Amino acid sequence: MGTNNNKLIEMIKRNYSTIIIGALVLVLLFVPEAKAVVQQGFMKLGLFQPKLEKVETTTKTEANYKFEMVDANGKATTLEDLKGKVVFLNFWATWCPPCIAEMPTIQTLYDKFKDDKDVVILTVEVEGKRDKVAKFMARKKLTLPVVYPTSAIPTDFFNGSLPTTVILDKQGNIAHTTIGMADYSGTDVEDFLNELKTSK
Repeated sequence: MGTNNNKLIEMIKRNYSTIIIGALVLVLLFVPEAKAVVQQGFMKLGLFQPKLEKVETTTKTEANYKFEMVDANGKATTLEDLKGKVVFLNFWATWCPPCIAEMPTIQTLYDKFKDDKDVVILTVEVEGKRDKVAKFMARKKLTLPVVYPTSAIPTDFFNGSLPTTVILDKQGNIAHTTIGMADYSGTDVEDFLNELKTSK
């Protein structure tokens, strides 16, 4: 009898473990913020560094400068307004786990440059879900500037892949693009932006 009870207990333990593992897998598959936590762990290991050495400069176009954005208070901005500044644009959405994962690193970068009149850091939420974004930013204690597109996003900036980050030099040329998640908290990104500030 004791042997049968032991077998039953072992079977329950195995099934219990399977249920827990299955539940964890489902959470990771369907809960964006849970996936983001795992991805943040990978970033802390030094993975997902932006490849800043592979910079390609392209020619600015009128379409780029006409790109219009608006913040939560309704203040409109175009890239035309930002001429003469280094501009860091991060395209994201609240449902995107890699976007969520890299947000704290962009916050760190923003904190370094928020008082620098020559550098503008903007996160562009592509779906326009302002109430959801406000709740997300408050929950995550993020103070990053969020803007929403009010005109078509130029395809040389964003081709639909989230997240995408574009860095423009002072002349409006694309100095760097990262498609996918990256860690922007390192000194390499800070140095890159400072270098663009001083370049002619």
